Amino acid sequence: MISYNTKDWFTFIFRFHKADTFRTLLPIMFAIGVYAAIIGYFEVEIWKLAENSYVKNITIMHGMLGFVISLLLVFRTNTAYDRWWEGRRQWGSLVNNSRNFAIKLAVILQDEKDRSYFRKMIPNYAAILHKHLNNSEVTQQLFDDVDLEIDHHKHKPNQVAKKLFQKINDLYIEKKISGDQLIILNAEIQSFTEICGACERIKNTPIPYSYSAFIKKFIFFYVMTLPFGYSFSLGYYTAPVVVFIFYVLASLELIAEEIEDPFGGDENDLPTHKMAENIKKHVEELL
Repeated sequence: MISYNTKDWFTFIFRFHKADTFRTLLPIMFAIGVYAAIIGYFEVEIWKLAENSYVKNITIMHGMLGFVISLLLVFRTNTAYDRWWEGRRQWGSLVNNSRNFAIKLAVILQDEKDRSYFRKMIPNYAAILHKHLNNSEVTQQLFDDVDLEIDHHKHKPNQVAKKLFQKINDLYIEKKISGDQLIILNAEIQSFTEICGACERIKNTPIPYSYSAFIKKFIFFYVMTLPFGYSFSLGYYTAPVVVFIFYVLASLELIAEEIEDPFGGDENDLPTHKMAENIKKHVEELL
């Protein structure tokens, strides 16, 4: 995730970062500019359509469609941002629940060996959830006194949660914790699984295909017809105007596509790896 100063306006205006949509759209912007210039040349120099009242009315159509497409893009962007923010809320809950789990264990547990187990296993859940959501490989992790072997053919976060609960249950059987404490600690482990399920729901439920395809087609046909309506009034200035309009509309769609899956490796995705490291730091301090 990109860190920046929200009050530094000039940095935003004149700097093009790696995730900027301008670089992605530059080739097609150039092609659209050439297309708009060719249409303008034919309309003004060859077809002589400047006096045709029917052609002038095309601008009215673009005005109405522009309002419709703006509403669609606003809804699209808001929907994508809601998914991004929901992912951030879930990981914020994971951070808080990991701290609460560690605080309770720090008070309840007296054996240093038991503390050491949870000191390593609680951060492991966040680290493996990060890799699970990124679809990256989770290698076998071995520790001095904690053997964490992950079966790649099974749900990886569930395996870690199972080991956590197995340890809690063993402590209850060994009479190191009471039944009431077992219930309290079980609720913390259960919250981990609920957070994992919410993150998987966000990642595995993309925007419906028909909706996404319709917006892209709408933008394409809207931009492709702009030169026909504005060439007789703007002349060759139609090319840069159409390119700019396409840049704005297509950029909004690209930004929405990028942030609707907040667990990837894009510049604007959530820094889940850093959050997992913070969980490790806080749990080690508490335990």
